[in-house]
Amino acid sequence: MSTIRFIHTADLHLDSPFKGMTGLPMERLNDLRNSTFVAFTNLIEHALNTKPDFVLIAGDIYDGEDRSLRAQMKFHEGMEKLNEVGIPVFISHGNHDHLAGRWTRFALPPNVHVFRDQVEEAQFSVNGQAVSIYGFSYKERHIRERKIEEYPMAQDQDVFHIGMLHGSLAGDETHAVYAPFTKSDLLAKHYDYWALGHIHLRRQLHEHPPIVYPGNLQGRHRNERGVKGFYEVELSKVSASLHFIPASELFFERLEVSCKGISHANEWLVACRDVLEAFNSQFGAGIVELLMVDIDVRASELFRQSMEQEWLDVLRDAMGDSEPFIWVQKLSFVQSATLTAAQGALGQSVIGMIDGWQENDWKDALKELYQHTQGVKYLDILQVDDIEEIKAAAMALIAAEME
Repeated sequence: MSTIRFIHTADLHLDSPFKGMTGLPMERLNDLRNSTFVAFTNLIEHALNTKPDFVLIAGDIYDGEDRSLRAQMKFHEGMEKLNEVGIPVFISHGNHDHLAGRWTRFALPPNVHVFRDQVEEAQFSVNGQAVSIYGFSYKERHIRERKIEEYPMAQDQDVFHIGMLHGSLAGDETHAVYAPFTKSDLLAKHYDYWALGHIHLRRQLHEHPPIVYPGNLQGRHRNERGVKGFYEVELSKVSASLHFIPASELFFERLEVSCKGISHANEWLVACRDVLEAFNSQFGAGIVELLMVDIDVRASELFRQSMEQEWLDVLRDAMGDSEPFIWVQKLSFVQSATLTAAQGALGQSVIGMIDGWQENDWKDALKELYQHTQGVKYLDILQVDDIEEIKAAAMALIAAEME
């Protein structure tokens, strides 16, 4: 039975500016800004070594509509390398790299097919096996309509039918909602594979046929933690095998440091270094947040002696010029929120109430902040991890005020 093999990637965001990295030394900032290019190079090198039948790029190659000349040059070089070994590439531009953007265009080599702003079909053959790929590119940044309705139904079942779609699962508000669809919409087309993009989280919505978000190629901030990469897919008419291939040059992560029994600053530094060095040996370079947990009375007294920024500066100095480099972006202190009876029934009641809040309760409590017209541009979409951090800080503040 015929099998095809291809790479599915999305959301490269080449030349991302990595905003908000306050205090990062210039040399390290340059390493960070180069990370999207290194991740892209890792993708190209993998393709050159394994020679897939074709490559799918489901949107957001670039970070903005005014894509940089350097990013275009790097992408063009990658496409030329794939062209030299005869690997076709299919591109559907997304909301960040839409067709209406302003840029100095590089002519792409003949192996690259860029979908136009209306859904179209690209037909070709892999070792005598017919393949049809369907997709479109964003004409402008904000595509709100249901483009899924323009995709044709699969007819000839001797052909491999693959859909490319940069868009949002209806009801999922973790990203801006563009080109919305439902899983049933996709399944109704009877395609053999759906190559999705836009959501920067690796996620498989359905197994047979596969409906897949590969996530982005390189994490860019604290809410894009963990290993990032792309999928290599082996597909037949009866089965599919998905292999995740890491591509990240560096990782964003949140790590916990147990502070139980710590009463001296040097003990704390050792605990932090142990956690950071373990991460370093496993993953390499990283931008991390450290969450101080298990803070007992002695540790609490220690941390009160200096401001949070001072503890952060001391830790950064202690880490020195570690290679691969690790930058501690933030420290958080999760103090015990346990109240004694002497601290009153009111405090216990309030902590008990917020401890039982669900996600929607927190969104309601924080709505004035997140609905503020001036402040919203500085805030990321509220995530579950953010809520947990806010909850821990609120409970610790209540406990401290009741002392």
